[in-house]
This record gives sequence, structure tokens and C-alpha cells, in this order.
Amino acid sequence: MEDARKKELSTIANEVRKGIVTAVHSAKSGHPGGSLSAADILTYLYFEKMHIDPKAPKDPDRDRFVLSKGHIAPALYSVLANRGYFPVEDLTTLRHTGSYLQGHPDMKHIPGVDMSSGSLGQGLSAAVGMALAAKLDGKTYRVYAMCGDGEIEEGQIWEASMFAAARKLDNLTVIIDNNNLQIDGSIEEVCSPYPIADKFEAFGFHVICIDGHDLDAIDAAFTETEGITGKPVAIVAKTTKGKGVSFMEDQCGWHGKAPNDEEYAQAMKDLEVTA
Repeated sequence: MEDARKKELSTIANEVRKGIVTAVHSAKSGHPGGSLSAADILTYLYFEKMHIDPKAPKDPDRDRFVLSKGHIAPALYSVLANRGYFPVEDLTTLRHTGSYLQGHPDMKHIPGVDMSSGSLGQGLSAAVGMALAAKLDGKTYRVYAMCGDGEIEEGQIWEASMFAAARKLDNLTVIIDNNNLQIDGSIEEVCSPYPIADKFEAFGFHVICIDGHDLDAIDAAFTETEGITGKPVAIVAKTTKGKGVSFMEDQCGWHGKAPNDEEYAQAMKDLEVTA
């Protein structure tokens, strides 16, 4: 990736992180940790890779994205807002009574959301269905789904994966946000899904392992996916929970907690330095 474009995407990702922290602080609830860890990949997808148009969010030929770990809605909303689907100012209404920006993605009310999600383990099945539909309809759009590393402890993830490989859905890319932490602690302590890459490979996927904060690595991985035929792709992205905010990084306590006013000020200060 050219340095100028990489710098541009990095700046956008930083704005996305500011939007995440601002939204969760305003809501006084939400999930900042996993939202921040996913910001770089989501920014890359929506600003570089996916064939989408904010002016035509229901274009039948658009690429699709399913946020299977729907609790990191602040990340998706911030990316969508920065991409032009709705005003960035609306992020401050997250989880407020009457706001269309609910605690989890809602495809009926939020422009750019391709699938409602929130119950962990279910989003990947929806993405698999979308990818199969594209094949049956002779369409060329691609489907991307993001799962959490804690989420893949759910059995439905593996049923969907088995089906995707059996149907040779090479238009499907699954991204695992491997920040190593879930609500109760590290994923090894709760119910280890490791080795993640080996499991997806055993289920018939082409697997790519990357640093989920390295834009060059992200770009190379998603470019590689387009040359894979006959099998779905899994990108296992090693990330840092709470990325960009000093006191949130690698702390499972920030899985689902909002910063107070003092913490919010510090978080925004951290992100100004990052920029």
C-alpha cells in the first residue's frame, strides 16, 4: 500500500476510534474494548476494499458485511458515520431512548447495516446464507463477516463454517478479531478456541494470519482472498483490546464498560497523540 494512502486510512481509523469512545461515553454503556481492536480492519474494509455506496445502501450488487460480534456496534456505527451513511454527530445518541443507533446493529433502521446481530454465534450463519445466495443468483458480490475470538467458542460458528466449506463459498471471508480477551478474562481461561488457524483450516478454509493493526498486512490479506477459489477464507487477525487508549489496552475490564468524564478526556487525549 502506498504510504500516502496508508497514512490516510490510519487517520480515518483514529477518527473512528474517537467516535467509538465518544459514543460509549455519551451512552454511559457499551463495549469499547473490542470496538477499538476492530477499528483498523473495519476502516480498511469500508474505505478501501468493499464495493459499497453510502448513497445506495441497499444496492443489490453491493458487497455485504455482517458484524457477528454485534456488541461492538460502536465500531460499526463509527465507521458507517465516517463513511457517510449518517451524520457523525448522531454517534452521541448511541443507546439513547428514541435513537436509531441501538446497542446492537439493526438492519431495519440503520443505513448501511446489512444484518441485525447481537446473539453471539449467529451472524456467521447469516453471512454464509448471503454468500450462498450470491452463488445461486450468479452475483459477484463478496461477503465479509467479523467474529470475536470468544464468540467462536459458540458451536453454531463451526456448523456455519462446515457448510461454507462444503459449498465452496470462495466469496466469503471470515475475520476473527483475535484480541485474546472476552468478558470474563482471556479466551484460554474461559474456553480456549486455540489453535484458531488450525481449526479453520481443518474445516476447509484457506487461512491467513496477520497483525490486525498493520494496514500493509491487512491490505495484503484481503488482496489474497480475491485469488482464492473453491474454499472460503478465514483471516485470523491478532489485535489488542482497547487499542489506542492507554488504560483500556489489553484490559478485559473494558470489554463492556463506559468511561467516566475524566477517563473520556484521557482517552481523547491519547487518540490526539496517536493522530
